[in-house]
Amino acid sequence: MPPVHTGAPVVPGASTASSPAPEPHSPGRPGYRRMSLALFAAGLATFALLYSTQALLPAISEDLGVTAGRASWTVSAATGALALFVLPLSALSERFGRTRTMTWSMAVAVGVALLVPFAPNLEWLVVLRAVQGAAIAGIPASAMAYLAEEVRPKALVAAIGLFVAGNSIGGMSGRLVTGWAAQLGGWRAGLAAVAVMALVCAVTFLVLLPRARFFRPASLDPRAMGRTVAGHLRDPLLLRLYGIGALFMTVFGAVYTVIGYRLVDEPFSLGQGVIGSIFLIYLVGTVSSAAAGTLVGRCGRRGALYLAVTTTALGLLLSLSDSLVTVVLGLVLITAGFFAGHAVASAAVSRTARTGRAQASALYQSAYYLGSSAGGTLGALAYHGAGWAGTVALALLAVLGVVSITLYGTHAARAQRRVPASAAGAR
Repeated sequence: MPPVHTGAPVVPGASTASSPAPEPHSPGRPGYRRMSLALFAAGLATFALLYSTQALLPAISEDLGVTAGRASWTVSAATGALALFVLPLSALSERFGRTRTMTWSMAVAVGVALLVPFAPNLEWLVVLRAVQGAAIAGIPASAMAYLAEEVRPKALVAAIGLFVAGNSIGGMSGRLVTGWAAQLGGWRAGLAAVAVMALVCAVTFLVLLPRARFFRPASLDPRAMGRTVAGHLRDPLLLRLYGIGALFMTVFGAVYTVIGYRLVDEPFSLGQGVIGSIFLIYLVGTVSSAAAGTLVGRCGRRGALYLAVTTTALGLLLSLSDSLVTVVLGLVLITAGFFAGHAVASAAVSRTARTGRAQASALYQSAYYLGSSAGGTLGALAYHGAGWAGTVALALLAVLGVVSITLYGTHAARAQRRVPASAAGAR
């Protein structure tokens, strides 16, 4: 593995006699292009790995002789471990450097990916996937901070957008690659194919990523971080946003973990490759998440959330049809509603947190991926007990939870506005 350049701490604007002061990366410069491509590759690799077994669950169930609920742990173990480790790894990146944390996370995740196809049974497969998820947690925990430190402020949104694009395209392409490779050579071949793809992305990341020039290590103070986290968990609005993120992801995790089982059965009887291609619908989410800002501008945050849950609920109801076209339309609406709701909630977290924004975002990611883990497992159990209608019922309960939290937030905001007005009248 090439040496990792974490860079000595450098204060922006400082200069030395031997060299000019470094400047932050900005569009049009070679360093910015290298950095953007490196982080795009990192996002693509990690999210391809994170959900690599999702499109393969019917094949894993059949080959290993396990139920949908047990097979779903190959997804839930990875997302659950990511949720648990994202906060501590974000703290480690503050001490040991963003590039070092990302490099070791990538190396461990890809190394485990090369072992996953050889797992002898479901238990080993779940353990390896949990280790993989824990390793992947170091990348989103460090990438945003690296960009904030190394990129000119005016170019930051575009740089983060490219990293997020790598995430969504990685999640989609990983399912496509595994689905078609599995149709040719079984689920183990599918996992091997995505591991090779991730290895190529990891090498690209290591070769292209510029060294960090503005990182300044901080001491690890668990008590200070604990106080920051506790403060966030006492904030009612942040708690509501974490709940909304978790519930939206419960819907999404349940639907996309189980949809393969439904499509491989009658009346659809689709092959693994075609089922993997269903995940092209993720591209709809790219559009709806980009449109979330416009929705908030027109409808307000709560109005945008109501629109997102209505779209998601309508998609869930349409997915009950036995017509493949109608089911696909339902998945399009579910995906559009989910990504819009997630974009609104995650952006609101950053605006709400006055201090410790990195920890506030990490807590949101933890809630988000815990929702994914719960949705995948509970959705599969519901499918095993009551078919697709059971999975849809579970998802609609989660949608109702989002509506309830949003209605409570609306009521709380109105009550808060009335209090100052009443106080003014009393004076």
